[in-house]
Amino acid sequence: MKRFFAFVLKEFRHIYRDRRTMLILFGMPVVQVLLFGFVLTNEIKNAAIAVLDPAKDEASIRLTNKLVSSGYFQLDRSLQSESELEPAFRQGRIKMAVVFPPDFAHRLDHESQAPLQLIGDASDPNTATTLINYANAIILDFQQEWAQTALKQEAPMPGIRAETHMRYNPEQKAVFNFVPGVMTLILMLVSAMMTSITLAREKEMGTMEVLLVSPLKPIQIILGKTAPYLALSFLNAVLVVALGMVVFGMPMRGSFLLLGAECFLYMFVSLALGILISTRAKTQMTALFMSALGLMMPTMLLSGFIFPRESMPVPLQVIGAAFPATWFNPIIKGIMIKGVGLDFLWKQSLILLGMATLFIGLSIRNFKDRLEG
Repeated sequence: MKRFFAFVLKEFRHIYRDRRTMLILFGMPVVQVLLFGFVLTNEIKNAAIAVLDPAKDEASIRLTNKLVSSGYFQLDRSLQSESELEPAFRQGRIKMAVVFPPDFAHRLDHESQAPLQLIGDASDPNTATTLINYANAIILDFQQEWAQTALKQEAPMPGIRAETHMRYNPEQKAVFNFVPGVMTLILMLVSAMMTSITLAREKEMGTMEVLLVSPLKPIQIILGKTAPYLALSFLNAVLVVALGMVVFGMPMRGSFLLLGAECFLYMFVSLALGILISTRAKTQMTALFMSALGLMMPTMLLSGFIFPRESMPVPLQVIGAAFPATWFNPIIKGIMIKGVGLDFLWKQSLILLGMATLFIGLSIRNFKDRLEG
């Protein structure tokens, strides 16, 4: 038994000295608990809304302040006319709009009922439905407060008739959110995982020296490794889009050419990220582990695919902004569901282009370090 306990003690020491094993054993559970604890919630906070209030009377101002002070909504912009509603939604900044009639307070006091429009961006149907429910609950509470004032003044009992409209997805099909999100996740994982093992495979098979002594420059080697997977990933993207449209009835309201160009850019970013991982990993298993674990969970939880980013703590929003999927998800939704063009998507496109340049630059630097070493 003494030999057995000595052997167990030796194994404990080996595990303790292996930093990667200790990181997996203790670091991964901590990260998962923190991520799931902060992100997994059905509550939505600080959702950006727009308000069209031609009345600007006491009732409309009080109701707007009540919506904003609830913590569920954040006033992003005040609109001057109905013609500004569509551009506001197409930009993707606002999740809901509140439209008051010109004589809101007058109707509330003298006609005992005032209409009100709640317009949700149903390209994400779950978020839109939740926000509409929040707004209706707040409106009902405001109506009761206003009714107490009416009783004191012996005025007619007021009522608010909230009309709900869902833009881009009137039937509130969940597939409108599911298909773009899954496409974003699949293209990221397939592209990054496949390329992450390329250089690592060369190291394991002992053929890296052939590349090192070849007349090819580091940028040529990296782009050469990327090109085949870029073509295959693009075919994968075409397949996913076709399945979404034919099987699930996804609309295609924008340009196929723009969608193809944006998919190409996103896949190039993913492939560049995979190459960067490959230059750092020593084995294929390490590269696969880094790409699968390091990209899949953050892409699912922090990119806005499943949970709204507005509800996350600011540090997690900052971390999520470092993942390409965060910027590609609104691009594909904007093109397919809203039919927007590059004039609305230039910011996200520039960020993806910057990420691609950064990842390729870091990969070349790491590859040169290996050449010099």
